[in-house]
Amino acid sequence: MRPEQPMKIPMDKAKTLIEALPYIRTFFGKTFVVKYGGAAMIDEGLERDFALDVILMKYVGIDPVIIHGGGTQVGEMMKKLGKEPEFVDGMRITDQETMDVVEMVLMGKINKEIVAIINHHGGHAVGLCGKDGGLIKASKLILKPKRGEEAVDLGLVGKVDYVNPKVIDVLEDNGFIPVIAPIGVGDNTESYNINADLVAEAIASALKAEKLIFMTDVPGIEDKDGRLLSTLTRSHVDELTRSGVIAGGMLPKVQACLNALENDVVKTHIIDGRVNNALILEIFTDKGIGTQILP
Repeated sequence: MRPEQPMKIPMDKAKTLIEALPYIRTFFGKTFVVKYGGAAMIDEGLERDFALDVILMKYVGIDPVIIHGGGTQVGEMMKKLGKEPEFVDGMRITDQETMDVVEMVLMGKINKEIVAIINHHGGHAVGLCGKDGGLIKASKLILKPKRGEEAVDLGLVGKVDYVNPKVIDVLEDNGFIPVIAPIGVGDNTESYNINADLVAEAIASALKAEKLIFMTDVPGIEDKDGRLLSTLTRSHVDELTRSGVIAGGMLPKVQACLNALENDVVKTHIIDGRVNNALILEIFTDKGIGTQILP
């Protein structure tokens, strides 16, 4: 599908594009799943660069699939409505009222904003969630209690049971960029709030994606001395986890990467979304800017 308006590429980015030609040939026709979140979603300059990166990927024959978060914005809206957010092990307790807010913010606001900015810059994005086309079948996530503690009911927090990639295939084949909110649907049409990292992993696995890329607010995975580790394998990850170097909020992202690699995703990446044109710099340069995790 030809763009209605050609994208203007600055000279410095044109030079990068020429240097990227070998990568473009390698990745032509491949699917890249991108988890989009953090500062890149709230800084206008980074939003614009993200949109241009995604559009450029589509123009050169790569099929980007975007999964976005929005937990901070959901929390802010809940407080405005007089409802205090509650968390257990980093997961939001989600009753029906909270689920209504989640759907309103993720689908009604954030998803539409991402779609709008991509389309504004010449792309063709379509917003959807797991309820559309039966994309994400979900069920209740059961949080196992820690020793000596009682189990906690998280409410409408879900886990991915099944991804139906047909709707994504149709959009990709017709030149569109899917932008997906992390909401799934249960057996009785109930909505489930699902961690966006888990959704990105599940969709990348279902699509057998070439790459799964997590955009974060850190440079990548660093060693104990704060030096960026550009390439890791599972054995390296296991060692860093045992030693406590990989910990906290990085753990679920790393685990999602490992799970995706087990399901035929070729490479996974954790990059700094605070860097301008982070996607293009990671994909189309030798050094990249973050950490790639290999099987």
